[in-house]
Amino acid sequence: MSHEISLILTLTAGLLAALLLGLAAKRLRMSPIVGYLLAGFVIGPFTPGYVANGEIAGQFAELGVILLMFGVGLHFHLKDLMAVRGVAVPGAVAQIAASAALGAVASHALGWSWSAGIVFGIAISVASTVVLTRVLADNRALHTPTGHIAVGWLIVEDLFTILVLLLLPVFYGQRDAGGPGLGLTLSLALLKLAGLVAVTAVAGRWLLPRFFGHVARTGSRELFTLAVLAVALGLAVGAALVFGASMALGAFLAGMIVGQSEFGARAASDALPMRDAFAVLFFVSVGMLLDPTTVLGGWKLELATLGIVLLGKPLAAFAVVLLLRRPLDVACAVAVALAQIGEFSFILASMAAGLGVLPKEAFNALVVASVVSIILNPWLYQGTIVLLARLKRRGFFTDKAIADGASPPAGAPAPAAVVVGYGPVGRMLCRILRDNGIVPVVVEMNIETVRELRAKGLPVVHGDAASREILLHAGVENAGSLLITASGLDACEIAAAALDLAPSLRVVSRAGYLREAEALRAAGVQAVFSSEGEVALSMTAWLMEELGATDEQVERERDRVRRELFDNAEEVAAASCGSH
Repeated sequence: MSHEISLILTLTAGLLAALLLGLAAKRLRMSPIVGYLLAGFVIGPFTPGYVANGEIAGQFAELGVILLMFGVGLHFHLKDLMAVRGVAVPGAVAQIAASAALGAVASHALGWSWSAGIVFGIAISVASTVVLTRVLADNRALHTPTGHIAVGWLIVEDLFTILVLLLLPVFYGQRDAGGPGLGLTLSLALLKLAGLVAVTAVAGRWLLPRFFGHVARTGSRELFTLAVLAVALGLAVGAALVFGASMALGAFLAGMIVGQSEFGARAASDALPMRDAFAVLFFVSVGMLLDPTTVLGGWKLELATLGIVLLGKPLAAFAVVLLLRRPLDVACAVAVALAQIGEFSFILASMAAGLGVLPKEAFNALVVASVVSIILNPWLYQGTIVLLARLKRRGFFTDKAIADGASPPAGAPAPAAVVVGYGPVGRMLCRILRDNGIVPVVVEMNIETVRELRAKGLPVVHGDAASREILLHAGVENAGSLLITASGLDACEIAAAALDLAPSLRVVSRAGYLREAEALRAAGVQAVFSSEGEVALSMTAWLMEELGATDEQVERERDRVRRELFDNAEEVAAASCGSH
């Protein structure tokens, strides 16, 4: 079989199996990641039928890691970490230390070296970004104190893991007999890291904004997406070739720099589909490594790993949060949310295995622990919330409950509105909102308009409002209303995405033609204002006045035009509101 056919078959089989088993996992109320891991097992060398090319799958997986790390960097905000640093930093460090110690003790008892056990313990200390954010969002806890602590905790874990990824080749890489010692090698590695950070920072501050600005002004979405991918892959490869760092670290730094710029939200939105597709292939490639013939033989390690993930990690987190004088419900929720492993565990284990640090059975233990913990985590979290609510009702504790944190406090200011487009209509509506004490967030594609608003200190997000990622950056989940004011947009798609994120959102939209109103209302838009209808009403009034009609006659004719143009009472009301 030629290399080209093998590549296409591996890609097709991997994505198709991941799709089918991911859908099955979702139907069973499990994380799709479980389906992706099982898909890799199905097309792997340890099951009958088609066997995918492991080398090609590994190359796709490496690309998935780069894009995944770029996405982590895009969403990394130092201010978010600083807000919860008092809990997240010491908590994450203590939990990583506890996991490393438990992993070292358990694996050493099975004949491993202490260093291999420590690396393995660090690998299972890191929770899955995908799983944690999904569980918190599903339980409306992502934007509560609990959610902020858990996400900040996860960021610290990710940063520590990135540091380990940097140092592993230094300690375990091949060195010539007459080469430099460990101290000099470590110093050179840290010097190269400093150089990489400096170059990336300069590029991010001076070159990338100008580059992305030039691309954005072309108005081509395809070119902007291509630019984002080129930057992510280019800096990742450059980090490896020039500075000797891992491509994952270069991708993370690239994402972090781009994420802090005015193009961060749009870059995240445009890179998301590619990132998700190749991240799926990463999990598929991991699933291909699962050898069922050795699972039973390694049951001791697998049980020990599950014990650390489901008991050791949560207990360490729970104890630390309580010691830092946080409420009992917050301690329980954070501990349970972190009781799983995912992406970074496999990334770290892959590098360690490649350097000869971890034995083959480590992957089986990680895959088993990942599948089991990801399946159980949503159920454990929901069960914990129910249990805490019952205990609180019975007077066992009086701490503020997690669910209460999802509701805005009494006397809070009016929630912000999201305004799509900043043309004449959008500008007028934003002024009215500000005059009434409501701070609007503008979503705008024109980069010059975005820069103008930023210069005035007004909140604005650059990107396509039809993207869920852009709407999340604009804060649509906490907004009271969404006003679609720009013409030439797919308002139905924008409304559907917004209402999926915030079902109680009030959506008002502009429409170019009367025939679009019905489709917009079917998409959930409460009020539609048609440009065609408003022009008809305005021209009717002008013509009647030119013919010498009285004000009463003009209004009567306008009412008649309303009845002819609009099919139902809602359309009449919308037109009436818009015409006065």
